[in-house]
Amino acid sequence: MRENSVRCLGPHGLHRMAYTEWGDPANPRVLVCVHGLTRNGRDFDVLANALASDYRVVCPDVVGRGRSDRMFFSDDYAVPVYANDMMTLIARLGVDSVLWLGTSMGGLIGMFLSSLPGSPISRLVLNDVGPAIGIEALQRIGEYLGKSPDFADLAAAEAYVRVVCAPFGALTDAQWRYMTVVGTRAKADGGFEMNYDRAIAEPYQKAFLEAKEINLWPMYEGIRCPTLVLRGAQSDILSHEVAVEMTGRGPKATLVEVPGVGHAPMFLEESQVRIVQNFLLAAPG
Repeated sequence: MRENSVRCLGPHGLHRMAYTEWGDPANPRVLVCVHGLTRNGRDFDVLANALASDYRVVCPDVVGRGRSDRMFFSDDYAVPVYANDMMTLIARLGVDSVLWLGTSMGGLIGMFLSSLPGSPISRLVLNDVGPAIGIEALQRIGEYLGKSPDFADLAAAEAYVRVVCAPFGALTDAQWRYMTVVGTRAKADGGFEMNYDRAIAEPYQKAFLEAKEINLWPMYEGIRCPTLVLRGAQSDILSHEVAVEMTGRGPKATLVEVPGVGHAPMFLEESQVRIVQNFLLAAPG
C-alpha cells in the first residue's frame, strides 16, 4: 500500500485529496474504489490487497474524510465537487479509462460521472445504491451523522461503530476492530473521534432530509457502460424492487444480492470480493 495525495480546485479554493494505491503503478488497468458518506478509502484495504495483482487499485479519501483536507465551507461537500476531484485524480493517474467501484455515496459519484458523455468509467459497480433511495433510511443516517461523540479509547469507539454500522452484517471481532481503526483518528489532546468532518451533516440535511423523494432515474438511464448492482439483501437504502428495476433500465445492470447484510456490503469476506472480481474480469484488456 502506498499513500499519496493530489491537489484539487473547489468552489472556494484549493484542497488536498489523499488516496491509497495498491498494485503495479504502471498497470494501465485501474480500479478506483470510492467509499460511503462517513467512511474513507481504507475501507477497501482487504479488497484492494486481493485485487492488486491484477489491477492498480486506487482508493481516495473523499474530501472531508480520512487524510483529506476539510472544507472551509460546508456547502462544498457536494457530489459535483467530489466528481471534479475524481476527474483530477484520474488525470493524475495518467489513464484514459478506469473501472469504478462505489459504495453508497461513492456509487452516486460514479453514477454521475458514468452518465456524462465521454465518461472515463468503462465498467461500474454500484454497491448498495441506486437512482431511488429510501427516505426513511436517509433519516436513519441523519440521526447520527455529525453527532458522533469523542471516545476515550478504541474500545469505546468500537462500541459506537458496532451500533451505527450494524447493517454491515455479522462481522467478526477482528473485522469490527478493523472498521473502527480505519474509521477513526486520534485527537491531538487525547482520545479518538470519527474520521470525518462533522460539517458534512449540514449539506446532507438540506439535500436529503428535506426531500420528499430521491429520483435519479434520468441520470441512471444515461449510463452506457456495463454495470453491476451489489445489494445487501436487508438494505433499507436500495430496495429489492428498485434494484430489480435497474436490471431493465439504463445500462440494464447485473444484480447480485448479498444475504445477511444491510447497507452496505464492506468486502471483508472473500465471497463479496469474488463477486466484484468476477464482474471486473469480464472487462476487455
